[in-house]
Amino acid sequence: MPFIPHTEDDIRDMLAAIGVGDVESLFDEIPDGLRSGRLPPMLPALQEMQVTRLMHERATRDLVGPCFIGAGAYRHHVPAAVWQLATRGEFYSAYTPYQAEASQGTLQLIYEYQSMMCGLMAMDVSNASLYDGASGLGEAMLMAVRANQRVRSGRILVADSLHPVYRRVAETVVGNQGVILESLPLDAGSGVVDTAALGAIDDVVAVVIPQPNFFGRLEDVDRLVDWAHGGGALVIGVVNPLAMALLKPPGEWGEAGADIACGDGQPLGVPLSSGGPYYGFLCCRRSMVRRMPGRIVGRTVDLDGRTGYTLTLQAREQHIRRSRATSNICTNQGLVVTASTIHMALLGAEGLRRVAATCHARTRELTAALSTLPGVAPLHAGPCFHERALDLGQPAAPVLERLAARGILGGYALGQHDPALGDAILVCATECIEASDIAAYRDALAESLQEAA
Repeated sequence: MPFIPHTEDDIRDMLAAIGVGDVESLFDEIPDGLRSGRLPPMLPALQEMQVTRLMHERATRDLVGPCFIGAGAYRHHVPAAVWQLATRGEFYSAYTPYQAEASQGTLQLIYEYQSMMCGLMAMDVSNASLYDGASGLGEAMLMAVRANQRVRSGRILVADSLHPVYRRVAETVVGNQGVILESLPLDAGSGVVDTAALGAIDDVVAVVIPQPNFFGRLEDVDRLVDWAHGGGALVIGVVNPLAMALLKPPGEWGEAGADIACGDGQPLGVPLSSGGPYYGFLCCRRSMVRRMPGRIVGRTVDLDGRTGYTLTLQAREQHIRRSRATSNICTNQGLVVTASTIHMALLGAEGLRRVAATCHARTRELTAALSTLPGVAPLHAGPCFHERALDLGQPAAPVLERLAARGILGGYALGQHDPALGDAILVCATECIEASDIAAYRDALAESLQEAA
């Protein structure tokens, strides 16, 4: 809302009408242990002109130089047509499409998005998107618990090669719902799950497998999927959607394929935008469609045989009786999904494949250039996509600070998640990186390492 219309007199009159002394009394059923306390003091009110100036000043703090940070959010080229179309009034102000007769354009776009995601993931069904990739993983876990009725333990094995932030968000989503997350150990030397050390699997609801994983390494997904299915567990694949244009998609992993695929759609036409908004995608097999959270759009025909689109396979409880809903997520990132749909339509399957291949080539070039510096070496051997972990031979955080002072976003410090990796960074090069950017980074890194020495 652009403003709150109620005056203090209006509020007093409404409270008097219902016999309540103050607004705080309306929330007296919330236990004190669940209250977060008062919010810190807010900034004083500003005029529109002052707010505009403040936001411009804050925007200038973002570095706009070469970006070699990946770790789940990537600077890709987005064709100008994508957001020119996505911000048209018809899309920009579109409301939730409950009334199909008034929302055919929005519904058709979501249907096209679902169709593209199913093709990209080699899965049968896609929903209309979720808030982001990390919370989408939490929803996928709850979906797996509902779907795997043979196992009541609530145990889910999560590969330690999963993005640490995804793991923490998923724990927040499922931690109070009887779901227990257990680790599938990582082989520190290779940066992937050690399939040779896998034991028997028993009484496990699902196994979470990232591809590529947090370090950019490619997991042996075929063996992991067959191992999980052999023990009666479902498989949740957490994937980079752009990588799936080049790699084997989740629906084709192992003999039967993954059961659920999820991740963040940011690489598909969504700018970094200082951290969001992005969106999460979720796909599954047809047999699990009624366990899926969020919206699904279907295509049908009317009495005259004309194509029409409508929300389908959802009980009304999803929106108005939350305690009985499949999920408390009853919305989707509609505008961002609109941009992704346009982006995928413009590039097509071949265009996405070329972008993915270029990213892979650029990262290889970057790794080769930086590895020529004394003390710098890849942390793991073997195939990677998008990311590569590098050991700098000295604490990484100060090095990254010196690179930032030179206008270069040099990578992601791994020590913030694992102190044992305090000397390591995660680097990434997308199609936006040129040979000159790699050369400039190498020179700047050499100077930064020498300064520390």
